[in-house]
Amino acid sequence: MRFSRRSDIDPFIVMDVVDKAARLEASGRSVIHMEVGQPGTPAPEGAREAVMAAMNGPALGYTVSLGLPELREKIAGLYRRWHGIELDPARVVVTNGASGAFVLAFTALFDTGDKVGMGLPGYPSYRQILRALDLQPVGIETLVEDRFQPRVDQIPNDLSGLILASPGNPAGTILGQQEMAAVVGHCATHRISLISDEIYHGLHYDRPAVTALTVSDDVYVINSFSKYFSMTGWRVGWMVVPEDHVRVVERIAQNLFICPPHVSQVAAIAAMECDDELQGNIEVYARNRQIVMDGLRAAGFDRFAPPDGAFYVYVDASDVTQDSLAFCERLLNEAGLAVTPGLDFDPERGHEWLRFSYARATEDIVEGMHRLKQFMDGLT
Repeated sequence: MRFSRRSDIDPFIVMDVVDKAARLEASGRSVIHMEVGQPGTPAPEGAREAVMAAMNGPALGYTVSLGLPELREKIAGLYRRWHGIELDPARVVVTNGASGAFVLAFTALFDTGDKVGMGLPGYPSYRQILRALDLQPVGIETLVEDRFQPRVDQIPNDLSGLILASPGNPAGTILGQQEMAAVVGHCATHRISLISDEIYHGLHYDRPAVTALTVSDDVYVINSFSKYFSMTGWRVGWMVVPEDHVRVVERIAQNLFICPPHVSQVAAIAAMECDDELQGNIEVYARNRQIVMDGLRAAGFDRFAPPDGAFYVYVDASDVTQDSLAFCERLLNEAGLAVTPGLDFDPERGHEWLRFSYARATEDIVEGMHRLKQFMDGLT
């Protein structure tokens, strides 16, 4: 039986690292996980309690395809609290994680062969989902001097779409209000559909993240309960779309997904009332961030853009390797430290870069930096 041409996409390398780390642990080795962007904390306590109560209630069946009305209203309220925006809940689409939102967005906005731009380094699944849908990903090589965010003069005018990520993965850097307005304005002028990936909103340190909705309603905004709300495995996210796109997205969602998981929507509703617990998580990330930046410098890695948000540091490792994949494998096997090679995020330049995640418990981050220092000392 043959394979489709669309199926010829690259692996998600970080998940391969996760698999290798799990096999090492199964053999009895100790591994510190700084590879995957997954909070070390569970879903908020209130969310877990709500699910347990729901399990003893009526059957959790299909919901409407756009998501539970109560959840959509709460998400609209979040934009009021975080950004001062009055958002019509009818424009909110609850999705099967942010990944489901990307599939819906790309399907609703683009036709076969359309070109869609994105900053490199960037989240690798953008490229692979686009390829699987017979679309053309166009990488825009960003610079550390620009904090790995694309400048307006770098954006090709022949794009059908642009994916913007702020805070971004893998670097955690943020676009300010003026920068966001410039990109949104450029896209509007050149009829480029803008998709703003905002799944790390809420996870910021020195300055808040800016939503594209403060500039325009004629954008797609994607978010998720995975990061700030610490609900990766629940697979529930959302999109905000222009009013005249709601029915288009709804028709696609009905046929591709039917609806998001009912139980995950119940958990999400309750999670939005757990601010104290969630803010406590951010305090842990802030401590971890400083520990990692200090630890990287102590180990000889001093070229990176300090992250404004998310829970990653993207590091120039060109002094020690031209093969980040092999370097990460050796770091895992010899030091028991799992990190992600930059090739996941930038297929052209990523062989010289590494991403460190600091989403786990502080004691793990301290130990991870200790192992990195010992490993680097052994190389000299």
